Amino acid sequence: MAEQGQTARAGQAEQAARDTVEQALKEAGLEWESPQPGTFVAKIPGTRKLSTTCSLIVGKHTLSLNAFVVRHPDENQEAVYRWLLERNLRLYGVSYAIDRLGDVYLTGRIPLAAVTADEVDRLLGAVLENADGSFNTLLELGFAASIRKEYAWRVSRGESTRNLDAFTHLTGADKPPATDD
Repeated sequence: MAEQGQTARAGQAEQAARDTVEQALKEAGLEWESPQPGTFVAKIPGTRKLSTTCSLIVGKHTLSLNAFVVRHPDENQEAVYRWLLERNLRLYGVSYAIDRLGDVYLTGRIPLAAVTADEVDRLLGAVLENADGSFNTLLELGFAASIRKEYAWRVSRGESTRNLDAFTHLTGADKPPATDD
């Protein structure tokens, strides 16, 4: 009998967490979907990174969260991963992780008892701050050569380089053109 009571309470806690996550996503005004019960996929708009997709999964005992930040760095991997590890020391509720391919994610896990609308909002804020806020730094560290190449290609074709404006210090666009005096 005691085992059945624990199972019922666990099921109630799981449902309460599902309801709380749904409420928090609605209150945040985010685009989201629930592809299956207990799984929520939210699109968090950013300023540096157009958007970050974040999945929240309510399990039997925990709410876990996973958000893609950036693909495997093309260069300078050691510096990128060191930066991520040092940054982990200052994060709330989430941490940077890499998958087997070297792609960078933010992950987090909290017990169901800690799931409140405010806590879900704090976690989503941590994802936004650390995916969007670090995006340009991660691009500079891990993709500088690609940024320079993309800039040169666009200039050679007369195409807009506006979305590369944050990287003028890498492309040389922040320096006046050379003159033949």
